[in-house]
Amino acid sequence: MTSPHVTTTPHATFRLTDAERALLPTPEEVAGYLEHGWYLSRRLFSDEELDTLQAATEKYYEGHRDRTLAVRPPNLAAWEPSHGPVQRHNDYVHHESDAIGEILRKPLLGAVAALLAGAEEIRIFQATLIYKPPVPEEPSNQVPWHFDRHYWQTSTSERMLTAFIPFHDCGEENGTITMVDGSHRWRELDSGEDSSRHFAQRDRSELEELLAENARFNGQQVRKVPMLIRRGHVSFHHCRTYHGSGPNLAADPRRAVSLHLQDGANEYRGHTRPDGSPVVYNHDVVVRRTPDGRPDYADPDICPPIWRGAL
Repeated sequence: MTSPHVTTTPHATFRLTDAERALLPTPEEVAGYLEHGWYLSRRLFSDEELDTLQAATEKYYEGHRDRTLAVRPPNLAAWEPSHGPVQRHNDYVHHESDAIGEILRKPLLGAVAALLAGAEEIRIFQATLIYKPPVPEEPSNQVPWHFDRHYWQTSTSERMLTAFIPFHDCGEENGTITMVDGSHRWRELDSGEDSSRHFAQRDRSELEELLAENARFNGQQVRKVPMLIRRGHVSFHHCRTYHGSGPNLAADPRRAVSLHLQDGANEYRGHTRPDGSPVVYNHDVVVRRTPDGRPDYADPDICPPIWRGAL
């Protein structure tokens, strides 16, 4: 049985302690994010929070839900045991699990994102739970090069960003996320990407060549930077930063949440493919409607705020 979703109220107040403020990025680090397209944080989560998060995700994998989506979106990532030992992706975990959602709505995380994005409000856009099994030869363990903005073409914002939150130390051995340095500042070749042609269903060599073509188009070299993330720290990247990941060569699974974030000004816009058909993001069949009938990307049930206010 599902239960009503409890979220922050529209007038919720977000505050940080002095100790938390000391963990925010400096002006120099914000400038570095704007130049390079990625940022490695200080320690934002405690061992206790991450232990709680991992325990909650184990319950999630076992089938626990505090609520489910009223409508199943067309391109939902929803691993279940019958899918086998592939890389697991599960969307909307912040909505379906209270325990997961409570940790992901941590104001400190939102405040860091607000400084990087130059925004006074940050809302969750999507939360995807990821489990990369220790099976090096599993093809799904290698995530091809892509950038998130391709799949958010129905969003107006160019300031959206993603927080990659591993549950443990994360490095090259277990297939950490890897950034293409500075690629968020490239002019893009028209590739026809949209949310219905997800990178997970694409040929890796095709996307590798697309990255190389975009680099040549911009007169740039492809500089790949693996994120070496200590437990409790978080990697942030701009919505136009190319990124991917390699196989998990470690003995244990790589566990993480990819938390996609939107600034307060983001809203829905209609977008069509070259053939004239509409692009549909999963939210479009899930969220409430605005007064003029558009999907509301500020629906607090699906896209709750995690920071609001000046810093």
